Amino acid sequence: MRYRLAVIAGRLARWLLRLRGGGSAVPGRVALAIAPRFLERSVSRLPLGVVFVSGSNGKSTTTNMLTGILREHGLNVFTNPSGGNLPQGIASALLASVPLDGYVRGDVGVIEVDEAYGVDLATVLKPRASLLLNVQIDQLNRFFEPTRVVGMLRTIGARSSEFVVVNADDDSLARVGAELAAEGRDVSTFEVAPALIAASPNGLANVEDFSGVASGTLPPPTVTVASLGARTASLDLAAAGPSTPASSVEIALPARGLHYAVDAAGATAMARRLLGDRFRADAVTRAMTSLRTVYGRGETLRVGDEDIEIIMMKNPPSLQLNLDYLAEAPEQVFVAVDEGTPDPSWVYDIDLSSIAHVDVISGTKAWQFATRFGYAGIPVGSVVPELRPALNAFLALPKPSHGTKTMIVNYEQMMLIRKQLGFLDLEGGEK
Repeated sequence: MRYRLAVIAGRLARWLLRLRGGGSAVPGRVALAIAPRFLERSVSRLPLGVVFVSGSNGKSTTTNMLTGILREHGLNVFTNPSGGNLPQGIASALLASVPLDGYVRGDVGVIEVDEAYGVDLATVLKPRASLLLNVQIDQLNRFFEPTRVVGMLRTIGARSSEFVVVNADDDSLARVGAELAAEGRDVSTFEVAPALIAASPNGLANVEDFSGVASGTLPPPTVTVASLGARTASLDLAAAGPSTPASSVEIALPARGLHYAVDAAGATAMARRLLGDRFRADAVTRAMTSLRTVYGRGETLRVGDEDIEIIMMKNPPSLQLNLDYLAEAPEQVFVAVDEGTPDPSWVYDIDLSSIAHVDVISGTKAWQFATRFGYAGIPVGSVVPELRPALNAFLALPKPSHGTKTMIVNYEQMMLIRKQLGFLDLEGGEK
């Protein structure tokens, strides 16, 4: 009875909040307040269990990719599609589909989890496997130093009951993987061809590991990013036994950049390990061809009669990698940053050479960013701290002669902008 009440009350909260537009994690909070074990119960009957996806960057995109690949193989997948990766966000995602008995239907759960909350969620949701993406500079006001994040991700991996997939090009995670393998855990890896990393203007932006060499050997990669195009990549798949020789697969990417190819390699490596003999390389190609971008991550919005590309600056690496792979300097640029970026001083470490000018800067951190652009010699058209008039001014600019209008925004401003532009297809609403 308690779980039935939790589902009904959560859905009622969800319906009421959607009347005002957008989504929220409040429905999940309501459900968890009524039934504290709502999450644990909901996924307990999935035949293939739960897979966690975690790391500093790329969680939402990789979760989306892995979900698409598994669905292309015919699996019924539950996921938290909007990036709501805290307990209340995951609970809100469950409310969209869980029946009144509180047990989600399907074959497998692919769940993006916050690095810190994932430690406890691993105890509650009991993941069968975890996919660990990277350790990068992120939320120092919350995590203090990357070493803490390494420990969190190691714990998530250790609490996964069957296997772990790690990024072999991340020094910290390579050490974690080697340590887990030495303990007898089942570890798989993925990587990027060294020449591609060398050709990237600022590498992969992963944190260098200063903690020493792990005792143990990291297993060879099962998936390697072999080549990169504008919005395509080639993945080499290692042989998986006499009946499965080495092969290569060509894929489309949802947006520009080597980091998206890395995410695709991680998703493919996890799908291979999870599916075993059922895995088909051509299903990866089909899934990636039809993949929709996760909102705000390389997303292009159609507003009126023109397109607007959204580049999200979640943290220094995400901004740098996205800037590195701009095809050319955008003709029209809008920047918006607010208190969701508590200390924007890291922008002084960013290579801004791919931007020629900025038309409008908005948000409570607008003047800090305008100052940084000034030091870089990048002209700024106007600084308008309030979002609505700033957005209106930018949208009023004539169409670019080539390319699209480009918005470089942090997570919170991205959410507000999408809402003001009438894109209300949000569910979780929290990072």
